Amino acid sequence: MNRIARLETFHDPFVCFVRVTAEDGAFGWGQTSTYNADITARVFHRQVVPHALGADAGDILGLVELIERREHKFPGSYRARALAGLDTALWDLAGRRAGQPVARLLGGGPGRLRAYASSMKRDITPQAEGARLARLCGEQGFTAAKWRVGAECGQDIDEWPGRTEAVIPVVARALGEGVAKLVDANSGFSVPRAIEVGRMLQDHGIDHFEEPVPYWDLDATRAVTEALDLDVTGGEQDWDLATWKRMIAIRAVDVVQPDVMYMGGIARTLMVAQMAAAAGLPCTPHSANLSLVTMCTMHLLTAIPNAGKYLELSIEGDDYYPWQRGLFLGDPYGVTAGEVTVPDAPGWGVEIDPAWLDRATYTEAATGHFGPLR
Repeated sequence: MNRIARLETFHDPFVCFVRVTAEDGAFGWGQTSTYNADITARVFHRQVVPHALGADAGDILGLVELIERREHKFPGSYRARALAGLDTALWDLAGRRAGQPVARLLGGGPGRLRAYASSMKRDITPQAEGARLARLCGEQGFTAAKWRVGAECGQDIDEWPGRTEAVIPVVARALGEGVAKLVDANSGFSVPRAIEVGRMLQDHGIDHFEEPVPYWDLDATRAVTEALDLDVTGGEQDWDLATWKRMIAIRAVDVVQPDVMYMGGIARTLMVAQMAAAAGLPCTPHSANLSLVTMCTMHLLTAIPNAGKYLELSIEGDDYYPWQRGLFLGDPYGVTAGEVTVPDAPGWGVEIDPAWLDRATYTEAATGHFGPLR
């Protein structure tokens, strides 16, 4: 009675939710990775659904690995993004069936997590960025905040001339001594420029330098890591386990940052966290928007022994991420004293807003046959 009987997707161009239903009517909600979600939904139905229908809903890693083998000619980001929808829905189903939050199924438990206020903006003056981060830390009690330097994949060309040199000291002073400071370069610099910026960060008490150089160049990342005393972090874009193995083996970064949805779900993210733990590296997953990725990450962080110091929590609202509006019933990401609460309810502990589902594009796949997969 634990075989998968139905797989449904609900998507717009940004978000694709997946509902999995077992033979006995038990169900769970998951999500593919955000952005181009309409394309990912097509990949899901073309390359995930045929192997998942009729399969055992309880063997999540086994099913993910089976689909990887069956679709071995199509490795890559889209396959992983689509697999995340299946994996996260199956974890939710397992939690609902057991009457337990996913955190407990993973070996952790509900509770509170320190969050850092994560700014996504570059089209903002240093003064405005410093003022808004300081205000949010005062109002919501954040004890850590991250802002952006350079330009995304900018090849040493700043968002505008001189912004990096200006934004570092201005925001650092605005936040003051009691707030941990993080910056993200989004692959913006060459090695020499990244080292130059990194030393400036160190001089201003910043101890987290994310994706300083093109993320795909692990040797360049390692060169920056070896030259600086602060934590160089990265990995949010990576899904391939061989890349992760090399990244960790050569200690390209000080902190690994897998993204649950880019990775293909919880089961594969756990493999990265375990590799990092064996190497003595902390894991602070990437969770840069307020879709289901952040809730999945919250449950994960309670369970891994090498969890980093905080959860990434986007502070951007409808002006920056209008597609986040109305995804869930209630506010699952409320901040109190700089912390968020991991729900104690079964599964992920959140419910998708029916009004959002009514507006989404719907596709269903179901079967009444539960024989061996072909």
